[in-house]
Amino acid sequence: MNSAFRKPFTTLLLGCVCTLLVMLCFWPGLSGEFLLDDGDNIEQNVALHIDNLDLASLEQATYSFVARGGLRILPELTFALDYYNWGLNPFAFKATNLAIHALTMLALAGFFQTLLSARGWQQRNARLAAAAMALAWALHPMQVSTVLYVVQRMQALCTLFLVLALWGWLKMRLAQADGRPGRLAGLIALLCWLLALASKEDAALFPLYVLLLELTLLGFRASAPATRRLLRSGFTGFALIGLLVYLVWVVPHYWRWDAYPGRDFSTLERLLTEGRVLVMYLGQILWPLPSRFPFFYDNFEISRSLVQPWTTLPALLLIAALLALAWRLRTRRPLFAFGVLFFFAGHFMTSNVIGLELVFEHRNQLPLIGIVLAVADLIALLAQRLEPRRIPVYAACALLVAGLGAGTWARASIWGDPTRFAETAPRLAPQSPRAWMTLCLRDHDLSGGDPSNPYFGKAIAACERGGAIGSSAAPLALVIEYKTRNGTVTQADWDAYLERMRHVVMHVENRRSAWILLSRVLAGDRLDPGRVLQALNIVSARAGFTPDEFIVIGYFVLGNAAYADDACQYFEQAIRHLPADDPRLTELPQDLRRRGQEACAETLASAANHTATRSTAR
Repeated sequence: MNSAFRKPFTTLLLGCVCTLLVMLCFWPGLSGEFLLDDGDNIEQNVALHIDNLDLASLEQATYSFVARGGLRILPELTFALDYYNWGLNPFAFKATNLAIHALTMLALAGFFQTLLSARGWQQRNARLAAAAMALAWALHPMQVSTVLYVVQRMQALCTLFLVLALWGWLKMRLAQADGRPGRLAGLIALLCWLLALASKEDAALFPLYVLLLELTLLGFRASAPATRRLLRSGFTGFALIGLLVYLVWVVPHYWRWDAYPGRDFSTLERLLTEGRVLVMYLGQILWPLPSRFPFFYDNFEISRSLVQPWTTLPALLLIAALLALAWRLRTRRPLFAFGVLFFFAGHFMTSNVIGLELVFEHRNQLPLIGIVLAVADLIALLAQRLEPRRIPVYAACALLVAGLGAGTWARASIWGDPTRFAETAPRLAPQSPRAWMTLCLRDHDLSGGDPSNPYFGKAIAACERGGAIGSSAAPLALVIEYKTRNGTVTQADWDAYLERMRHVVMHVENRRSAWILLSRVLAGDRLDPGRVLQALNIVSARAGFTPDEFIVIGYFVLGNAAYADDACQYFEQAIRHLPADDPRLTELPQDLRRRGQEACAETLASAANHTATRSTAR
């Protein structure tokens, strides 16, 4: 073959082989259903369910996440396009995720090859090593919960565009070091960064990633002295400003000495716990057996001090040692150093002072790149020491990739079967209420809601197991709902649920449990309305409701003669929290007058005037 065509042909062949392997390993997971948060974000998010590709429909879909506090417009647009083409077909949504994952792998191979070539690797060796590294990243079993959990397309797109942005930055900087123009690569890097920001908020860490590139691999090199000075001064200024913003605004804004709202840990406890979480991630990455990925981590033990649990201090010391080692080796083994520092930088936002959930596997999709680089550099060092015996090294690498692929295939097979997924969840995480609820809900679905079906009894048993753990009230609410339907609910069931609601952390699932019971009453289930109202009052006192929710509760209470006199307090709460221009400020009092509730209507009219007066005063 002509040498002019050999290189692109080899690159294309490698890309096709790697893509095929990734598709085969993930293929069993493309069947099945939507999972968990896919329901709220896709199935019930009607803004995404577009029938036309007109501007208004696309705009409505694109900004459907904004109301929930984020600007993830690009993933929302792709969800809408999937729905337009395929409807609510989980296979199509998962296939799109897999295509994005494969594209990221190809981009990562290009980034790795450029990086290795810049370190003096021969072109052929750099190409093969880059393909193997990118394939190892793509086939890691940890990727399953990002690729096959449809809603994590937000993370997948963010990773894709950050990899492209890093590749563009690297190309630009290498061009500057050689005295060649690099503006086009720089513009591509900027554009991809903006697309990453439109996918997920942690793309804001891109400047930190390129700073690490400069500190380890690039060394602020440039052919023009003015460019070198600009790079050094620019990054120094960026680092100082970033540190100042973090210390002066981020930490004071998010720091909580007491527990975060809806959490059972403070900021200090979160930071201590995240040390153990990061070490756990490293263990999962380096020893990736499918059984080590439970997916549900709501039972993860919180570090209350440096010695409770005892693993807290050793975990923090290990992280400090790894960071110190990477810093010391930044000139001698820059690939290893960059990889280690990149891993921890990738967790800087999600393992910091913001009161997020403690553990999620998908947070590792981008940081995993760093561990792949670090391990690859160690393997390269080993290969140098075993120069006459390269075949064993190559064989070990092939076995490593094959093992990763086998683990991913095994895990994807579980994710592609809803029943197997639900049955596996409590086996891998026996102390997780969410895992038991997943099995409970699956058994209920298999029963078709028929109390005489054997699966209905299994659903109740699974929820009772989850409720016995003690950290969640949601399984106990499902026990009440299902037992009410088969006529076996007892006062003890209600007492256990209400007592749990009085003391459990009022996070989203616990708060929602009372709302679900209300929805079942409104749907015609014969739940005890007085007990449901007790649960709603507990939530109202401990966490509150939105104005819309208070209005729904008000009408529910008004429709029950035994409690009708209490309805007004819920309407009044809604009125006090509505904006001054909301038409319901006048509509609610009018509707209650029509229903003969004159006293309540007058109370609401007075509250509405107070709301309007307060708004005018502002």
